[in-house]
Amino acid sequence: MTVQMTSHDLAAIRTGFDVNPARSLSLRAEANTDLKWFAYEQSAIFAKHWIWVCHVEKVRANGAYTTAMVAGRPVAIVRDQAGQLRAFYNVCKHRAHELLQGDGETTRIMCPYHAWVYDLTGQLRRAPETENLENFETNDICLDTVQVEEFCGFIYVNLDPDASSLATQSGDLGTEITHWAPDISDLTFGHRLTYDIKSNWKNVVDNFLECYHCPTAHKDFCTLVDMDTYKVTTHGIYSSHMADAGTSENAAYDVSNATVRTHTVWWLWPTTCLMRYPGRSSMIVLNIIPISENRTLETYDFFLETPEPDEGEVEAIRYLDEVLQVEDIGLVESVQRGMKTPAFQQGRIVHDLEGSGKSEHAVHHFHSLVLDAYEKGTA
Repeated sequence: MTVQMTSHDLAAIRTGFDVNPARSLSLRAEANTDLKWFAYEQSAIFAKHWIWVCHVEKVRANGAYTTAMVAGRPVAIVRDQAGQLRAFYNVCKHRAHELLQGDGETTRIMCPYHAWVYDLTGQLRRAPETENLENFETNDICLDTVQVEEFCGFIYVNLDPDASSLATQSGDLGTEITHWAPDISDLTFGHRLTYDIKSNWKNVVDNFLECYHCPTAHKDFCTLVDMDTYKVTTHGIYSSHMADAGTSENAAYDVSNATVRTHTVWWLWPTTCLMRYPGRSSMIVLNIIPISENRTLETYDFFLETPEPDEGEVEAIRYLDEVLQVEDIGLVESVQRGMKTPAFQQGRIVHDLEGSGKSEHAVHHFHSLVLDAYEKGTA
């Protein structure tokens, strides 16, 4: 459903928020519990900003394609026969049937409903039994395009035709990622973890953006990295989270032979988290997929030097799945339950001037982007 917010709604949801994190309260609970705000976010956030789809390897070959749902709308991404990356609404121009399913390789796009055939540029080439139609020319019909961009080894789409490029919007992010992960485009898919979480997507992002909870909730993680070196920096539409690997034996997984000794993490507005944990060269992509006002899906995709994880990576995947995620999911589901009670409206942002991992300034930064998107969505 399409939802419009009034100036009163927007003023109310900003109550307590201050541009200075040292004076600010968090986003109000109703933004995480009220269906109307979730419905509004489909158009105000997810249909207007860059959404992660996959690693470039999935659509590297001519004829390769993949599909995704963005803001509740089906999208197909294809590499045409000339090597150009394209994206379309995955919707036939005849009767709106979805055209492609999953991912694979093809030389054409044929609708499984009535066999209308499009080439990989989106142009209609064949429509059976239409010879006697008046004012009908296949050359006049083309799939509706969607913005698509290859950025730092990954594919993103944006449903807003007027949006500027992700490379432009994200400032120095590309430089940061290629500095810390210069081989990112050469990595290959190794493993996926999937979770169904009973919490709003913004609570999931909040939890990712601060390590204030780590000494209490993630004791193993606090031995994996040196918490004294943990720094968080906010920029435009992303934040950087950096820490050195711990120097002594840790309780998470063995990093004694690690070639990557820095914990480097980036959060990219609105729902992409890129993580490079200590170990072998790799990149973990946490894709946060909003489903409802109180339900979120997560996928953790592990991109590695080889298709099969090595012994250390198997242990790291086990730690993330059986320990760290269990801890985090328990936290955000508890927060969601608490936000649905009359006992909570909003809480204080904890902020320190040093920008440590134990500060919540990146949460405040995220909340400011949410509120700005709310305002722009109405405009």
